[in-house]
Amino acid sequence: MTKVVSDDFLVEADKSAWPLLPAERNWGGWRLGISLATAAAATWCYIIGEYVGYYLGFWKGFATLFAGSMIGMLIVALAAVPVCIRFGVDSIASAKPQFGTAGWIIPAVLQFISIVGWNSLLLIFFGRSTTQLFYALGWISEGSGAVLVPITVLIAVSLTFFFLLKGSAGVDRVAKVLVAHVFVGFWMLYVLLTHEWDKLNSALPAYANADSQWNYVTGIEIGIVSLLSWWPYIGAMVRMAPNGRTAALPIMLGMGMPVPLLCAIGIAGILVLQVSDPAQWLRTIGGPVYGVVALVFVAAANLGTAVAGVYASSIGLRHIPILSRSPWPVLLVISLAPVAVVGLTIPEMFFANFGTFLAFIGLGFAPLCGIQIVDYYFIRRGRVTVRGLFETGPNAAYRYWGGFNPAAIIAMVGGFVTYNYILNPITYQSRFPYEYLTASLPTAIVSGGVYWLLTVFFVRPAGKGGY
Repeated sequence: MTKVVSDDFLVEADKSAWPLLPAERNWGGWRLGISLATAAAATWCYIIGEYVGYYLGFWKGFATLFAGSMIGMLIVALAAVPVCIRFGVDSIASAKPQFGTAGWIIPAVLQFISIVGWNSLLLIFFGRSTTQLFYALGWISEGSGAVLVPITVLIAVSLTFFFLLKGSAGVDRVAKVLVAHVFVGFWMLYVLLTHEWDKLNSALPAYANADSQWNYVTGIEIGIVSLLSWWPYIGAMVRMAPNGRTAALPIMLGMGMPVPLLCAIGIAGILVLQVSDPAQWLRTIGGPVYGVVALVFVAAANLGTAVAGVYASSIGLRHIPILSRSPWPVLLVISLAPVAVVGLTIPEMFFANFGTFLAFIGLGFAPLCGIQIVDYYFIRRGRVTVRGLFETGPNAAYRYWGGFNPAAIIAMVGGFVTYNYILNPITYQSRFPYEYLTASLPTAIVSGGVYWLLTVFFVRPAGKGGY
């Protein structure tokens, strides 16, 4: 009887934004690692790899992307994980000490837009892959894609909704089934390498810059911004683990490492066959059977990541007072509705502008991470009160001025300006010191520096922020 009551309570607890108690944080290292790997290994890896393959050959592209991914994952882990794992809270709660009891809405908006964007991309890819699968099996005619893609996007949205009715248990169950697709991805990379080895070694990138250093740095930058986009996801996942020792290895190996490894599929595909989608090139190499395997893999990969993203965004919505007590299905609908709209109205246009979306990830999350790292390690030195994360009254620790911390807002603006100056997110035109430092790293440093100066000389002397 006790176990049943405990399980029922756990389901409700992991659907809230309140700190999880130690007894409720029951994901061990393997369980967390499987969930993180399932979320990380989506078809965005192939598109990310495609963009790197525009500028670099296979081995150089893989090396730079691997380095950038590890750097990006480390930045996210340093920024959000300490508070999330310490108190059992999500990424939005971890940003309240810096942004304030009302200012947290800034990272919350970034989180929501980012996850909606990624999920739109993934489920559109899911729809396209499913359409190709039906065509390969002879179930539909070639011209049916325009109608079938929106329909399959809606089906994927519906499946995601039903999987998540059980909260984090739904994420866990989906991960245990779909984690197999990670190994299928490695098999696809093996097939491509063994069949096209000679072509791969001699292939030249189509849009390589005359400055080879610019190409290297761009590969690193793409890796960094791709992994910075894990900030919205990571808190909702690691809060289920009991401590940092349990979470550290799964974060770097489960969430950080699969991305560059599977991105290698996209790099190789675009260099040798001029297409990053494995569902297309596997059919060329191995015939319809390989093509069907790849299409099933793509569909499974995207669905697993979408489930994790919608769970994280729904937990984030709990911080909005009017939604704090809303039924869980209502939050799922709010998180999924924009994805359905994009999939029904502008799927091709959204898909075609992936590069711009990726740059805007760096524009938003590089300054946010810089601010959090400086505040937690260099100003507060780890002193955070869990009560302050949820208090909203006039005497709350993180009340600042009217619930907003001007230092964080100014630092974010400084980061936006810095990133835009160094790298235009639309045209990809760059300025010094991009070719030496990327755009994301200077942005994080500038934002953190501005935040430190304003906090030390103005905010802390004013007695604000619980310092």
